[in-house]
Amino acid sequence: MAKQLTLFDIPSAKQQKGEEKVQETKPQSEERKISKKEWLSEAQENKIYFLLQVDYDGKKGKAVCKLFDKETQKIYVLYDNTGHKSYFLVDIEPDKVSKIPKIIRDPSFDHIETVVKIDPYTWNRMKLTKIVVKDPLAVRRLRNDVPKAYEAHIKYYNNYIYDMGLIPGMPYVVKNGKLSSVSLTLDEKDVEEIKKAFADSDEMTRQMAVDWLPIFETEIPKIKRVAIDIEVYTPVKGRIPDSEKAEFPIISIALAGNDGLKKVLVLNRDDVEEGIVNLDGVAVERFNSEYELLRRFFDIIVDYPIILTFNGDDFDLPYIYFRALKLGFYPEEIPIDIPSRDEAKYLAGLHIDLYKFFFNKAVRNYAFEGKYSEYNLDAVAKALLGTSKVKVDTLISFLDIGKLIEYNFRDAEITLQLTTFNNELTMKLIILFSRISRLGLEELTRTEISTWVKNLYYWEHRKRNWLIPLKEEILARSSNIKTSALIKGKGYKGAVVIDPPAGIFFNITVLDFASLYPSIIRTWNLSYETVDIQECKKTYEVKDETGQVLHVVCMDRPGITAVITGLLRDFRVKIYKKKAKSPSISEEQKMLYDVVQRAMKVFINATYGVFGAESFPLYAPAVAESVTALGRYVITNTVKKAREEGLTVLYGDTDSLFLLSPPKESLENIIKWVKANFNLDLEVDKTYKFVAFSGLKKNYFGVYPDGKVDIKGMLVKKRNTPEFVKKVFNEVKDLMVRINSPDDVKKIKGEIVKEIKESYERLKNKGYNLDELAFKVMLSKPLDAYKKNTPQHVKAALQLRPFGINVLPRDVIYYVKVRSKDGVKPVQLAKVTEIDVEKYLEALRSTFEQILKAFGVSWDEIAATISIDSFFSFSEKRN
Repeated sequence: MAKQLTLFDIPSAKQQKGEEKVQETKPQSEERKISKKEWLSEAQENKIYFLLQVDYDGKKGKAVCKLFDKETQKIYVLYDNTGHKSYFLVDIEPDKVSKIPKIIRDPSFDHIETVVKIDPYTWNRMKLTKIVVKDPLAVRRLRNDVPKAYEAHIKYYNNYIYDMGLIPGMPYVVKNGKLSSVSLTLDEKDVEEIKKAFADSDEMTRQMAVDWLPIFETEIPKIKRVAIDIEVYTPVKGRIPDSEKAEFPIISIALAGNDGLKKVLVLNRDDVEEGIVNLDGVAVERFNSEYELLRRFFDIIVDYPIILTFNGDDFDLPYIYFRALKLGFYPEEIPIDIPSRDEAKYLAGLHIDLYKFFFNKAVRNYAFEGKYSEYNLDAVAKALLGTSKVKVDTLISFLDIGKLIEYNFRDAEITLQLTTFNNELTMKLIILFSRISRLGLEELTRTEISTWVKNLYYWEHRKRNWLIPLKEEILARSSNIKTSALIKGKGYKGAVVIDPPAGIFFNITVLDFASLYPSIIRTWNLSYETVDIQECKKTYEVKDETGQVLHVVCMDRPGITAVITGLLRDFRVKIYKKKAKSPSISEEQKMLYDVVQRAMKVFINATYGVFGAESFPLYAPAVAESVTALGRYVITNTVKKAREEGLTVLYGDTDSLFLLSPPKESLENIIKWVKANFNLDLEVDKTYKFVAFSGLKKNYFGVYPDGKVDIKGMLVKKRNTPEFVKKVFNEVKDLMVRINSPDDVKKIKGEIVKEIKESYERLKNKGYNLDELAFKVMLSKPLDAYKKNTPQHVKAALQLRPFGINVLPRDVIYYVKVRSKDGVKPVQLAKVTEIDVEKYLEALRSTFEQILKAFGVSWDEIAATISIDSFFSFSEKRN
């Protein structure tokens, strides 16, 4: 897992040499008989399994499905018996392809055939030549030998899922060595509800709604799993052991299973005290040999279909694997494989690295509502579980055995709990995400939302026999941009933001367009194959807020993006959000439906983002520009209508309007007007007791009637903000919550100014310690990879090298700003006297200037007043 470089002393010379204090006795490998282990059994005929993953077995040259049996709680495998092979498509006649030597003479070439595909732009049939090869790697070679290679960039196992029409996470029965869908008996009420919800939709959407219903209604299996965490002896403080070198002993391994397993395997050592184990119900097994410890670990885990880690791809599993090899294990004895630097495989089942899953921004923002801002285990556990890691004040290697066991087990325990809390929320989300995206669990938990969306769209293309277009072809048809971006780096104009006034305003109601961009995509039929196409009978002009016509949308046929986006949105809003609150069902069922609507929300909110990203293979700039233009058109016209109703619009941003003391009748009128004119849903999102506006866009401090706060755009929310700034901000926040009426503003204003003054003065006098002044930034890549520029945290990390501290990716660097050439120092090397006070005063100003503007106080007034106060204080001391 990600480690934090804390304020340890510089290591001693003895420690810097890296002396191992744990001796290891290696077994005589040549005396052992090793036989090839088959970690997974083959699936049986006529049995029902849940499909969890599809891989490619290079040795057998076949796709392999990993299937879960909920009765035995084991993973089984099913190898393809259909003869499915890798391929790609070209728009060249077969006889001409047969004359390309590099293709037909390639050792992996198998055969060519003619196929018919549907052109997604016209829905016309088109003939293509299919080049079939024996090895998926050959596609990478051969695709360069033709002008256009369609569908040649798709991974083989994803292609297999598309061609077989498989949906990972769903149940299947094995018949004649193949997977057949298990029919779900749908409740008649559910079917009727679906028909009613999608009655006004096109035929494609209505059919998809029925097809998709089983995805959300089929049971989600409870899978046995175990979370693991290792601790490694390391003699150098602040150093994270290299997992590939695996030069230091594994001193303990903790296992926490959802079947009740609580176990820690510990190496006996004579270099530390025994201590006391303060854990009830945790079984501790002691070993004199690291080899025996690992062998016992392997024996335990192979009984679990899934193992969970937190950063296990980068550290735990690679370290175990390479350490085991070093100790004399044969690869065949280790149920782990390291196919690449990015992934560690568990050969007896599946490995889910929760660090990568929780690192996914779409998961954080939409599934977990942005509850955590840092991605280490401690931060995520605090935010979601209300618990944290065991705190220690020394290096793990120096802990007594009892404390080591407690520390190690807590990490494994909270890793497991991240999948069990709230009635298995996380595991259910993972399986639902897998079903919606059509990705196996392992690939899903290691990729970003753009990959999820791409895979879903490719699956739906293949289901309809649509040709998946080349990125350059989409750009050739959809790259005509008419607006200029206001934000650097964007290719077109984005959302409209209405400038707010500076001040404190009471009784604020916020109106929000429900999923504005996804709703626009659905309502205006926006998709890469519907915008600015040539052959079309029925069209719609896309206008922006000025009335300028930017693009033309074809309404002859439903666009695939509009259909999928609208489908998910309507499923969520019209069905599952309501079901999650229904009084007629059990609490467990309500929680399940809440998980379903959360899963949909992740995909719905990501739709516009991925289609507006240049790296996305279906990127269509004209589509993205149309979405934002229509968004501006809707917002500006709604603001105009609100003002005609006599409402005061204080602020507007993308999809929301802040209204001052609006009458209920006027709100209802606006909501009805939006529905009638744009077929969009406008709703009351929230109300504030008051909002403090700084006068800047996307920057305000709101307080709800219950005293909770909503902070947008203020610098203190950044992860690397020093602790002293956070502390002062929290004091100011507590003061602001006490404001209940305009009469309270003047008094609280004085107290806030006083609080900020005191911090300013303390900074001037260097009254904060290094801990309070430290910036904390995670290293995202190896130090040597920073070639073009060197960020401040990297400069600080480089200064640690001469002292034997090796800083690795995902280490958190603690540094302070000082008066020197580099301008920074790691806290381990810095002194308070070196601090660059002016830099910290600027940080204080950047944070509080925004709030002070709301109270009508400028930062110059604060600094000037402090200077006068300091002068009189100095004069009094002299006299």
